Amino acid sequence: MTEEQHLVEGCINKDINAQRELYERYAKKMLSVCVRYMCDEDEARDTMHDGFVKLFDKIGMFDRKGSLEGWIRKMFVNLCLENLRKVKKMTFQSINSNNDELQLVDSSISDTDSQIGVGELMNLVKELPMSFRSVFNLHAIEGYSHDEVAVILGIKPSAVRSNYFKARILLQKKIESRYK
Repeated sequence: MTEEQHLVEGCINKDINAQRELYERYAKKMLSVCVRYMCDEDEARDTMHDGFVKLFDKIGMFDRKGSLEGWIRKMFVNLCLENLRKVKKMTFQSINSNNDELQLVDSSISDTDSQIGVGELMNLVKELPMSFRSVFNLHAIEGYSHDEVAVILGIKPSAVRSNYFKARILLQKKIESRYK
């Protein structure tokens, strides 16, 4: 039995030491996930703690076919999105073919993109409107396709593309304004 399997079995059996070890191993990473979606540090911490409660309750559903971290991450992303839906903070826009700003996505940001670090970029992502941020996180960071994001969020793929493009435009403008 691998260390990960032993840890999962301990959590299934409600072993407090196994739960503590799992929490310590993944808390920092899952807080980072929650902050990307929730933006407010307190909301993110609350969501993270709720996520671990849910995780310990649902750990028996882990099928051991994929990575434990990937399964946990997916659970936390879904919990963040569920929390955002509850407070109805996300509204999505459909694509507008007459919007000239969408053409900016294809142009390069300029040389400023090499000057910005990951931490700075994530801070800029936090400033995006909630719907743009959620789509951007799911597609650009979590790696879901536009169609998968549409299913996750319960919106049309065209709305996903629109929100993603608009998120990129806003990020480009923020980067350009800070580094010019």
